[in-house]
Amino acid sequence: MNEQVIGYIESIVKERPALISEMEQYAVVHNVPIMELVGIEALLGMLRIQQPKVILEIGTAIGYSALRMAGALPEATVVTLERDEERFEAAQGFLSRSEDGKRVVTLFGDALELAEEVGKHGPYDAIFIDAAKGQYLKFFELYSGMLAENGVVYSDNVLFKGLVAEEQVEQKRIRNMVKKLQNYNAWLMNHEEFDTSILPVGDGIAISKKRGEQR
Repeated sequence: MNEQVIGYIESIVKERPALISEMEQYAVVHNVPIMELVGIEALLGMLRIQQPKVILEIGTAIGYSALRMAGALPEATVVTLERDEERFEAAQGFLSRSEDGKRVVTLFGDALELAEEVGKHGPYDAIFIDAAKGQYLKFFELYSGMLAENGVVYSDNVLFKGLVAEEQVEQKRIRNMVKKLQNYNAWLMNHEEFDTSILPVGDGIAISKKRGEQR
């Protein structure tokens, strides 16, 4: 999607509440990665169709997407994980200022070490992965078993600025991350228990629908 089209879509998106706009500005000033506007709007659209009651988010950052999801789904609870203390505290501050934030459960720690605590709040109708890109496959393997029947896993940033389609990436650190995302995408698309589609919106969103029992 080219910049002109993205700009057009952003220009007609409904105005966000003041707190959400404040969080968007905070993210810019403090260099905190949050979902691109077109991407979050697409995710919220899919969630409105699915209507999950319990959502697990891996990667809170400042609570932007968690609060957006809670706002879009008045009957849903969002359980969200964050390992960065400064961002975790910022998220709690923002969430405490919103009624929707009362339906967001924040857990502090490394997502790869919180499975026992996370399991207490499940099963989950939807899982949203938006954390360390190099760990996506591990996150999926660890938490997809907590999905409810017909659950969906949404993975953000799977196109990584289009770099996953490049034949060569110069910087070694970026190249390693791209390789892991390429492996993750291929693994998802060939998973025996999930049907996956990748949408080229925002930074790329993979939608992995858990298959039901074969009849």
